[in-house]
Amino acid sequence: MTAESHLTVTVDNFDAVLFDLDGVLTSTARVHSACWKKMFDEFLRAHSVETSEPFEPFDIDADYRLYVDGKPRYDGVQSFLESRRILLPQGNPDDAAEERTVSGLGNRKDELFNDMVRSEGVTAYEGTIDWVRSLRRQGIKTAVVSSSKNCRVILQAAAIEDLFDARVDGEVAVQLSIPGKPAPDTFLEAAKQLAVKPDRAVVVEDAISGVQAGHAGGFGLVIGVDRHGDADALLDNGADIVVKDLSEMLEK
Repeated sequence: MTAESHLTVTVDNFDAVLFDLDGVLTSTARVHSACWKKMFDEFLRAHSVETSEPFEPFDIDADYRLYVDGKPRYDGVQSFLESRRILLPQGNPDDAAEERTVSGLGNRKDELFNDMVRSEGVTAYEGTIDWVRSLRRQGIKTAVVSSSKNCRVILQAAAIEDLFDARVDGEVAVQLSIPGKPAPDTFLEAAKQLAVKPDRAVVVEDAISGVQAGHAGGFGLVIGVDRHGDADALLDNGADIVVKDLSEMLEK
């Protein structure tokens, strides 16, 4: 396979394409980031009052991308708190959203997200969906690999659930006891469910943790989608190529 053909996703080169959800298939990354900011800013204001430390708000551009984007929800909470040197007990998954635990903060974020999805709905990226349909016409299998436990709800809200042969999300990861991104395990599980070898599968991600996972898993091609103006970071962390929109792949 030549270097150029390696970048062309056809049935001759690849058997499957594994898509991240938020920011790749749907525009829910914006909703997620807004909910993370609201949740963390609420917490950080209260923490500032209790400790007399200055209030430093959650930064969507820096904090979301570096510590939260693409990771399982509780891992994202823990990662951000560690960046601020804030220690909270882990708690339990059934903690109330008001609990001052990692799980409680994560559940508060989930509560905000579900409210926003119900009120605003979900929009799929047209260029991505056009490419998904093109791949399926060629006989290439498709899967969704997401850290979100709301994955199926989002797919249904966007009316695109029937476009994928497999779904490995946050719920599946818990059931199988496999780590989320940046570990490659969820992508490897999707390849296993599709009965394809990793080097015959493509990973499509917009998050740094996601391209790291694709690279670590030995996948045949890792495509970064630059939704946040961080093309260089995606390339530095494992993407083989970066596109602004997946409609560009229709031309390859």
